[in-house]
Amino acid sequence: MTDKTVNYTPEQTQQIVGLYMTGNSVEMIAEQFGKSVRSIVAKLSREGVYIPKTAAKGQARVTKADMILAMANHFNLNPEEFASFEKATNSALELLLAKLKA
Repeated sequence: MTDKTVNYTPEQTQQIVGLYMTGNSVEMIAEQFGKSVRSIVAKLSREGVYIPKTAAKGQARVTKADMILAMANHFNLNPEEFASFEKATNSALELLLAKLKA
């Protein structure tokens, strides 16, 4: 059995959430912590504070990154392990995610 790798300490998590909640962009936070934007979004999502960017119509826009994050969370894996899925089409990812939720 292997130990789970800790990507963020509790202190880092607190800092990331604090920065995000005070209006800092995920891109800025990712750069500051030397992490990918996807990793920061995943951490903020797990902490229950991430709010996806909304489309012009006022509906939440579901991006490839959001779908990949949902799949990674479904399997309890690091989203970075799904990085190559970004090459898939939106429709393929939507279909896969729908099957996972079924």
